[in-house]
Amino acid sequence: MNTKYRLITDSGSDIPKELEIRYRIDIMPFSILIDGREYWEGIDLTSHQFYKLADLSPEIPKTNQITAERFEQKFLECAADGVTDAIVVLINSAGSQTYLNAVKAKTNLDDQNKLENINIHIIDSHAYSIGYGYAMVEAAKKLSAGKSVKSVLDYLEDWFASIYTYVVGFDLRHMKKSGRISAAASFMGEIMGLRPIIEMKNNETRVVQKVRGDKAVIDAAIEYISGIMVPETPWIFLRTTVTEYENAFIKGFLKKIGYKQAFESYSGCAVSSNAGTKILAVIVRGSK
Repeated sequence: MNTKYRLITDSGSDIPKELEIRYRIDIMPFSILIDGREYWEGIDLTSHQFYKLADLSPEIPKTNQITAERFEQKFLECAADGVTDAIVVLINSAGSQTYLNAVKAKTNLDDQNKLENINIHIIDSHAYSIGYGYAMVEAAKKLSAGKSVKSVLDYLEDWFASIYTYVVGFDLRHMKKSGRISAAASFMGEIMGLRPIIEMKNNETRVVQKVRGDKAVIDAAIEYISGIMVPETPWIFLRTTVTEYENAFIKGFLKKIGYKQAFESYSGCAVSSNAGTKILAVIVRGSK
């Protein structure tokens, strides 16, 4: 197939740098504001550098959306390069205006007849972090192997309709500051040593369990998530700074289901700005 394609996503996808380069995925960075200073995610601020800054900052870091103007520049660049199909997969529209800005940019350029020779496929992942980062890497593999753009779009639609993201929090203070849980729930959680298991599916977020103690919440998460996932499907793991708990989960989940994670990465600025630097997250395929 002679289609000249390009894969575009945002830095909230948390795709490791080596995979970004290997599969030529075009990653548009978010800008991050910490203590009055602006950084570009993945360019002048790595995940681990962000963790240190976020833990020291008295304020919640802010992630700026990618503007329609930046998307217009990107789409015009693709058209000038002779790209015939640009597949654009972006962070959950429920948490960012970025997707809507991409749609606005495409509409503006279409109205000016500047995209006549290029198909731009803009997809709301309804996901965060490697929930869509993994899918972009898989899409790149499929296209490199000669799969059609349509088959890749079908794969992405199926994946995003099926994934469940689970976040286990080990420090509720950041979630309280970011508004992800109430101050009252955070206070009671800290007093009682409760750890939440949070489920994110499509645009819905809910606490499915509250468990007392770090080891107990890992065991509970393994039991709960393994019961949700479709057997023999890939699972994906997201790390931050809680290495001991991360490794314990991976070991326990491997023992429970019998095979290793298909993909893992570190949480970047977009997720960590809201959930904190002391979480682990697991993405699995569940029922649609």
